[in-house]
Order: sequence, then structure tokens, then C-alpha cells
Amino acid sequence: MILALRSDKPEAELYLFNDGKKIAEIKWEAHRELADTLLSKIKEILVNNNVADNEITGIIMHTGEGSFTGLRIGTTVANAMSYSLGVPIVATEGDNWISEGLGKITSSKPGDLVVPKYNAEPNISQPKDS
Repeated sequence: MILALRSDKPEAELYLFNDGKKIAEIKWEAHRELADTLLSKIKEILVNNNVADNEITGIIMHTGEGSFTGLRIGTTVANAMSYSLGVPIVATEGDNWISEGLGKITSSKPGDLVVPKYNAEPNISQPKDS
């Protein structure tokens, strides 16, 4: 089972694939609640499809460009899951991110990490004079 995650925009997306065929998807308006909802949505897609954590064999992560916070949260969760389950993770982007990821996952190995791609330099405010 391959888990695919997209968190770069207000509507987050999760997909579950078995032998290259989509068996489930969840899309929800996560926006400012992604950190509160992402793990429960992952659990929901797995439980609703009778998939145990140890049945996940790879993770596909859409790495941007997009929301700084959404990408940061999504890639952190995806990397942590990949590490804890000992499965490969691949980074993809663009309109064909899922098919590209499914093609790349077989040549990836556990232990790799994905890095988000942001669409701008960070806007870091300067400290106020005291």
C-alpha cells in the first residue's frame, strides 16, 4: 500500500494505492487546522480501508510549491511516518505528482527524506526596538 499526501494548499489530500490502483481518497478543507486534522485523517483512510500501519510500503509527498506552513506540516508527518515504518518516501510536484511518485517509489529506499519547496523566500519580521 502506498500513501500519498498533498498539503500545499487549503484543501489537503490523502490517497491510498494498492498495486498502482487508487483504492481510497480523502480531501478536506484543512487550511489553518492541518496540524489538528492530518493525523486523524491518515488514521481514517487506513481504518476505513482495513489497512494496518505495517501494510504501508511507501509514501508519496507533494512537496510544493505552496503554503509554507502546510508544506512544513505535511513533510514533517510524511518523513516521520517513513522513518518510523521503515518505508521509502519520494518527493513529487506538479499536476502528475501521483503517477510520478508511483513510478519513483520502487527505486527509492528507506531512510531518505523529502524537503518542501516553497514559492517565496520566508518573510521574517524584524524585532521591534525596545
